[in-house]
Formats: sequence, structure tokens, C-alpha cells
Amino acid sequence: MFKSIINLFFPKVCYACLNLLNDNADTICIDCRHDLPVTNFHFDDNDAVKKVLYGRAKIENGTALFRFEKKGLVQQLIHGLKYKGYESIGLFLGNWLGGELKAVAQYSSIDVVIPVPLHKNKLKKRGFNQVAKFGQQIANALNINYKDDVLVKVTNTKSQVNKKRFARWNNNEELFTLQNASTIKNKHILLVDDIITTGATLEACIAVLNQAENIKISIATMAIA
Repeated sequence: MFKSIINLFFPKVCYACLNLLNDNADTICIDCRHDLPVTNFHFDDNDAVKKVLYGRAKIENGTALFRFEKKGLVQQLIHGLKYKGYESIGLFLGNWLGGELKAVAQYSSIDVVIPVPLHKNKLKKRGFNQVAKFGQQIANALNINYKDDVLVKVTNTKSQVNKKRFARWNNNEELFTLQNASTIKNKHILLVDDIITTGATLEACIAVLNQAENIKISIATMAIA
């Protein structure tokens, strides 16, 4: 009854379709969950993420939970996470993907999850890194460490939301640096981000992480465009 009273004044809505959630649903309604364009890359041994980075960055494995469709449910979710502060979306998606990855042999050797970082100014303005909860939940599911003190963004770039695909790929101002490199020596890293489009940001991160000794890198994102 108490829960019903709270829902009366503060109704829970599905962050994908914005309709009211029933008492048994959380974050995303059952209909939207079934309609979300899941990739199943990690189950099907699909190399779509590897192909984005082919010839530019070597990775062991790569997956994305969803396919990104313009004006679709996934765009609605990621927009709500990044710009409206709905961090529970990151938790939900991290639990979803983490639960699946722990059943996939290729991801059983992962030692640590590292998020693509935000510049300190953007982090201060937004208040959180949109991939933090996502990465933390994956780390929890795999029973491994989550480290956000290794990869640091040193250049504050403008939002890429309205950039054309070539402009994103050609963005050479995306600069990162490595710290505490000894903590990832001999580790298999899972690098996490929200969306992979041209792969330019992930490529830049991988180049920096490869300065550490004897590492392997895999990738997991919320979506692929």
C-alpha cells in the first residue's frame, strides 16, 4: 500500500517509452525490453565491433548490447542517462550485459573493467560519468575490479552528438593519458563505453592503455551505431 501511495505522487515511468511502469517492472517496461534491438554479439561470436577497429586497434573480444537506431528506444535510453541524469539506466544495462558476459567463455579471463573517462570539467558539470554504473555492474557480475584511476582524459572536447561520422573519426583532439600503469600490468582489460560509432574514442584509449606492460584489451559498449 505504501508503495502504491508513493507511485501515485511519484509515478515510475519506463525510460524507453515514457509510459507508466507496473509494480513488477523497473527502469524499462516489459514491452520495451522485448522490443530493444539486442545484438547477441557475445553469444554469436560476431566480430562487428572488431571490424570497426580493424587495422587501427587490436582487441581480443568486442560486444555491444544493442544496435543504436536514430529516434529509437536505445537513443531514448542513452539520452536519458547522459543528459537527464537517469543513472539507474546504467545500472540496469550493466546488470543485463554483465549477467550475459559471465556465461561467455571468451570473457572469463577479464581481470579489470575500465571506463572511457570524461574530462574533469565535463564530469563536474554532468556530475557523473554515464558509463560508470554500467561498468561497475559488469565488474560486479564478473567478480572483478573496476578501476577509474588508470585512464584519464586530458583534453576537454566538445559534444559529438551533432557531428557527422567523418568529423568524429577525424577528431584528433581526443587525448588521454595513463596513470597507475603498474596496476594493470599483465591484465586483461574490459574497456567500456556507451556507444561505438567510428571507434575513434576507443582507438585513442586503447593506444594509451597499450603503454602498460603485457596487457590484453576487450571492449563492451551499451550500443553500436
